Amino acid sequence: MSHIRSTNSKPEETVRKYLFSKGLRYRKNVRTLPGKPDIVLRKYKTVVFVNGCFWHKHDCGRFVMPSSNTEYWSKKISRNVERDKVNKELLEKDGWRVIVIWECQLKKKNAEQNLSKLYEEIINQK
Repeated sequence: MSHIRSTNSKPEETVRKYLFSKGLRYRKNVRTLPGKPDIVLRKYKTVVFVNGCFWHKHDCGRFVMPSSNTEYWSKKISRNVERDKVNKELLEKDGWRVIVIWECQLKKKNAEQNLSKLYEEIINQK
């Protein structure tokens, strides 16, 4: 687990490059905000979390509970999900719009469509 990157993952880089190419400027991993969002767009009062399907228990079919050390993984992933929920509530309470994009949404066959939707969601709700 020491090799798991918490920042600058491939999915995060994909989203950031797309948003930058569309002219959006952002800050990344802002420590002063709850959950240290992956992308912060102050102009739009929006934060974007790029979540891995395994680590955040997405119900897309890519999440499979490990068969060994099940108790540990169950607790760890449950804590991640609960922490995500609390951070989202805190951010929304402070007036931020929270958008979550999942790792599976960035796979080749539907990445462009989902990134386009993300961009539209950001700019159309200023």
